[in-house]
Amino acid sequence: MTVKSNKVIITCAITGGIHTPTLSDALPYTPADLASQAIEAAEAGAAILHIHARDPETGAPTGSPDVYRQFLPQIKQATDAVINLTTGGSPDMSPEDRLAGALTFSPEMCSLNMGSMNFSFHDMGRKVKDWKFPWEDQYILDSEKFIFRNTFADIRRNYELLSDHGTRFEHECYDIGHLYNLAYFVDKGIAKPPFFIQSIFGILGGIGGDLDNVMFMRRTADRLFGKDYVWSVLGAGRFQMPVCTMAAQLGGNVRVGLEDSLFIGRGKLASSNAEQVRKIVRILEEQGLEPATPAEAREILALKGADRTLI
Repeated sequence: MTVKSNKVIITCAITGGIHTPTLSDALPYTPADLASQAIEAAEAGAAILHIHARDPETGAPTGSPDVYRQFLPQIKQATDAVINLTTGGSPDMSPEDRLAGALTFSPEMCSLNMGSMNFSFHDMGRKVKDWKFPWEDQYILDSEKFIFRNTFADIRRNYELLSDHGTRFEHECYDIGHLYNLAYFVDKGIAKPPFFIQSIFGILGGIGGDLDNVMFMRRTADRLFGKDYVWSVLGAGRFQMPVCTMAAQLGGNVRVGLEDSLFIGRGKLASSNAEQVRKIVRILEEQGLEPATPAEAREILALKGADRTLI
């Protein structure tokens, strides 16, 4: 199969580990909602589904394989989309918890965060008076003290453990230095091309969502990796659609989803993940671009195929 040059891989990040249920009624956390929203996002045009798990009773992030098992098979049965499991997890997970799902299910892809950083969202709930669950308020406030741990030893361990599964990586780069961290592992022969790089803009503690920064990340990746990488971007919050639009114009791929932003427009909450996917599809089509199919995404990223996972 030859993939057309106007194809754009759309990733949809379904729930994440940052937003809490009170912030949006659309944020899925039960297995049934996670499955249905993921399937709907795939039907809307997402070739890759980036998946976190949530405690079905409280909506809190969890790395439990038993919880993943309650909805991953439904997604796989209903859609051909690539399932990409997190290894980022959430602020209160241990490195072992963060890896548990990926090691259990041997997915085609998983995320790999490329450096330690301050990662804060402590202002997110400042206008909320009543919380659905008692854990939410303190969880958000505690992020002001949070250091997102991703040491060189942690990154190497992820490569070693998951490469044995044939799992490839969505390299999440929140700042320019993270590209150089990836280049280190390339020089050591640990990271193998084609590298899928997800440039992340607008997280407090990472690079800002200014469009100049999008160009800066692109030029730096070009210099470090040449033609050996596949570039994608996501923008947090209000940066979501602007940076995705710009990246598409630069020949990149895009990520949307309620993990990254709860909104569909200024001051308007999105009704679902699929609503964001449909919006970015319209933006791409206006530029003469088309969403890549899951099969095309697998070819571009050299993935092993859904039949070789344990989902």
